[in-house]
Amino acid sequence: MTTAAQRTPAAGARRSRTPGQIVLTLLGAAVSLVFLAPLAWALSTSLKSETEAVEVPPHWLPRDWTGQAWTAVLETGNITNWLVNSLVVSVCVTAIVLVVSALAGYGFARTEFRGRNALLGVVMAGLMVSPAVLGVPLFTTVQQMGMVDTYWGMILPQCAPAAMVYILYKFFQGVPRELEEAAFIDGAGRWRVFLTIIVPLSRPSLAAVGIFTFISSWNNFLWPYMVTNNPDLMTMPNGIATVMNSYGIQWAQLMAGGLLAGLPLIVVFVFFQRQIVAGVAHTGLAGQ
Repeated sequence: MTTAAQRTPAAGARRSRTPGQIVLTLLGAAVSLVFLAPLAWALSTSLKSETEAVEVPPHWLPRDWTGQAWTAVLETGNITNWLVNSLVVSVCVTAIVLVVSALAGYGFARTEFRGRNALLGVVMAGLMVSPAVLGVPLFTTVQQMGMVDTYWGMILPQCAPAAMVYILYKFFQGVPRELEEAAFIDGAGRWRVFLTIIVPLSRPSLAAVGIFTFISSWNNFLWPYMVTNNPDLMTMPNGIATVMNSYGIQWAQLMAGGLLAGLPLIVVFVFFQRQIVAGVAHTGLAGQ
């Protein structure tokens, strides 16, 4: 005979969902469809012929499935070179931003120096300035430094992230000071405390900052477009736009190019979504 304890898991497994859970599930499914619909439409359009892609009214599924748009983009554009340029720029920007943001955030959160509040206010004021407003002054500076049409000209102006400094600053404020004080008593210096205690504790927030920075740098179209005219230095968004301009508006090719440019970001999100959620959660708790 089975006991009541043995029947409990089966009963729990058959337990029906509550109305609240059903509503949340339906709401999550609806939101997911809203975000997935543009990707599905882009994929469907990229598999149409150019004539079919501009038909009115539009239809979801192609009548004649073809990969001509993908073939044209891959053969006409220098996809490999653009991909390498985007990776070089995005990885370098991410690495520099992580180092700068971690050091600045820890310095503001844990050290006292003259003018600290004023300097922190200047950094926070950067949150209110649109990057588009800084385009002309930054370009003038880069031109005077002789970094036009170079990797450094695309990388360095993207490495002053006020938002990322603020995120890590709020996280470091939430780290208990007792951990650092115990290390100081044992003879550890400031750098050792930072590298051996603070950095390991801040991995979730550092991962979130790194992923957000990588995505932002990868998607950056305006600044690489302004600072380089060399086809060999074009990033993925700029290169895809160049291919589209040479043919006019070819919607099937445009969708294929957009999917190619966005594919690495989809891969990053799929593999690092837990780090993104954990980083945002930890930062939010520290801010409270």
